[in-house]
Amino acid sequence: MAPDAPDAPDAPGASDAPDAADDRAPGRGPAGLTRRRLLAGSAALGSAAWLLRGIITPDDAEAAPAGTPALPVPPAFPAGIELYRQTYENWAGEIHADQLWTCTPHTPEDVVTLANWAHAQGWRLRAQGHRHTWAPLTVANGTPAATAVLLVDTTRHLTAISAAGTAAAPAVRAQAGTDMETLLAHLAGRGLGVTHCPAPGDITLGGVLAIGGHGTAVPTAGESSGPGHGFGSISNLVTQLTAVVWDQGAGRYVLRTFDRAEADTAAFLVNLGRSFVTEAVLRAGADRNMRCLSRIDVPASELFAAPGGGNGRSLADFLEQSGRVEAIWFAFTEFPWLKSWSVAPERPFSSRAVSQPYNYPFSDNIPTPVADLAGRLVSGSWALAPTFGQLQYLIAAIGLTGDLTDVLLSGTLLEDLLSLDVVTHLLAGGLRSDLWGPSRTLLQYVRPTTLRMAANGYAVLARRADVQWVVNQVTSGYQRLLTQYQARGQFPVNGAVEIRVTGLEDPAASGVPGARPPLLSAIRARPDHPEWDVAVWFDVLTLPGTPGMYQFGRDLEQLLLAAFDGTRAALRVEWSKGWAYTADAAWADPDVLDRVIPDSYRAGGGPGWDEAVAVLDRYDPDRVFGNPFLDRLLR
Repeated sequence: MAPDAPDAPDAPGASDAPDAADDRAPGRGPAGLTRRRLLAGSAALGSAAWLLRGIITPDDAEAAPAGTPALPVPPAFPAGIELYRQTYENWAGEIHADQLWTCTPHTPEDVVTLANWAHAQGWRLRAQGHRHTWAPLTVANGTPAATAVLLVDTTRHLTAISAAGTAAAPAVRAQAGTDMETLLAHLAGRGLGVTHCPAPGDITLGGVLAIGGHGTAVPTAGESSGPGHGFGSISNLVTQLTAVVWDQGAGRYVLRTFDRAEADTAAFLVNLGRSFVTEAVLRAGADRNMRCLSRIDVPASELFAAPGGGNGRSLADFLEQSGRVEAIWFAFTEFPWLKSWSVAPERPFSSRAVSQPYNYPFSDNIPTPVADLAGRLVSGSWALAPTFGQLQYLIAAIGLTGDLTDVLLSGTLLEDLLSLDVVTHLLAGGLRSDLWGPSRTLLQYVRPTTLRMAANGYAVLARRADVQWVVNQVTSGYQRLLTQYQARGQFPVNGAVEIRVTGLEDPAASGVPGARPPLLSAIRARPDHPEWDVAVWFDVLTLPGTPGMYQFGRDLEQLLLAAFDGTRAALRVEWSKGWAYTADAAWADPDVLDRVIPDSYRAGGGPGWDEAVAVLDRYDPDRVFGNPFLDRLLR
């Protein structure tokens, strides 16, 4: 899921013992990040090799050579469900656990069997998709192989998808392991689509519902969402879901289907992996052809200017024009990559028609110069961060023209590329890429082969009229910190800042009377601030293992908490990304975990944090679907 100030200040869980692995610092990155590991997790080996490393079957475990640690098979494991040990590693490699027991259920009923087995044996179950996540919501970094935890891979068999709903209210029924690329392709085949969605296609529906996955979109002047469309998260489109829950009367776990109008459903829509949703039905609307314009000719000084500046080319200006924008600002560069999407029933004369997603090959595949310089960075030459930012910008600038892509993906050396005097020429030519096609072809644009970076993530709830103020607060505060670090000879950021904007959750988008918003969604509206109608999302990306990245993350987080204190706007964390920073770890600051995050959902009154925790506990009282980190967070 990819990445994300003038008055901002200059300042910079309970569990049983076997599961308490590395609970103090779940985000501490791997110490030995090498160029080989960096590329193995990206284009060099591809997603299949990354996901399938380290498999050990029960027979292999029983036949371990003399002198090696014992690998006991889970006791009384249910027959007929494939079981093996597998290395767990998340998207950026910050969370790594060796040889955890993993299984592949064929049916939702198999998950029920697993839940009852785990309950009887004192084990825990963690749903696992394609691991395209950053936060320790599945397992913590360094979880020992002996931990009584079983990963449940949904991607092999729990992937059924079918039409649902009615002709007047079309929908799709999909199991939790269905990836978003397949889901959107199914909808497109029926003439349906969504308003916006996460950019990667290799994320499961279960994962998207766990964290409230989103894209970027707000309505333009006079635009209505239309039946089946909405400007909130994918979770908000759910009309019905099925989950494995504890039945108190039966004394066992069972499958139960929840309709959206049921009050308890609101706790499952964004559940952080604290429940096991096996299937969901989502509303969809008539597909819309879209146009996506990319440009790199608007300087950050205009795009991120204070309100009233920008010469008519501020981010808020582009937002008003198209309603759908994303800015990618590479560190130590002047010109961000700005994408803007708009609804376009007919192909504009200047647009290139596309029929498939992933239309930025220079981004999807790591060019030789980028791999070369990334290797130098992770080998210890961190001061090359400004050069790396400029190189990423140059790759995007050249790639968007479409005429030098072959050069970029060939063996061009870094020094040769940096010597190319092309940027001035490109900018003078009014650089832009102009694509047009069905919605999914433009909404999905991140492949597993892109460069894998660590990312923090936050959402700022605000008035639409204050979007530019929020953007200016974030970017100026970020730039000020980056400059302060650089003056000390430190370069904690070598990726980009990414900024997107969405609407807030409107249950009416589901088409279900009586529907409630997802209680744990980062973009659930605040009852005390009805004027806050949008969320500005932003992430900061950097290579895992970059010195000072956690301290920088802490400094930025504290700056943002001070700037968006609930007076003019309010901050919430993006569940799938990095947050709760200490000087040397993410997801570790006790004040943010114990107070700031829960209070960000309690503020303003109405149902929220405490209700969601209580509902999830009621349907899983022994926390079979939990881990030590979630025990700490959701208490």
